[in-house]
Amino acid sequence: MSDTPEHDMLRDLDAVLDAERDALLGGELEMIEGLVQRKSELVERLTGLPRLPDGAIVPLQQKMRRNQVLLDSALDGIRAVAIRMAELRSLRRSLETYDRNGRRQSLSTPQESTVERRA
Repeated sequence: MSDTPEHDMLRDLDAVLDAERDALLGGELEMIEGLVQRKSELVERLTGLPRLPDGAIVPLQQKMRRNQVLLDSALDGIRAVAIRMAELRSLRRSLETYDRNGRRQSLSTPQESTVERRA
């Protein structure tokens, strides 16, 4: 690619998309926000250009789709963890079992066990 502003932006966007993929695969979710912001800025600047080099945008679109799939998977994983943590908190409050007739029973568990210390 030559060193025109358009090519520089395309190269920058390509690098951001690669960094975003690496962060998603590496579980470095704290980096995602900055990368998404930078990606949005570059896409906005590129859409304001009158013309881009032929075929230059196709590989970037493919990378964006790939990253979106990874991001969706990461969000699904985060949601699954949140649901599991809520289930575990619920288990600490009560335990649900079934009696011999197949009816659900809820057994309460003590909230906090405290030990009294005496001198």
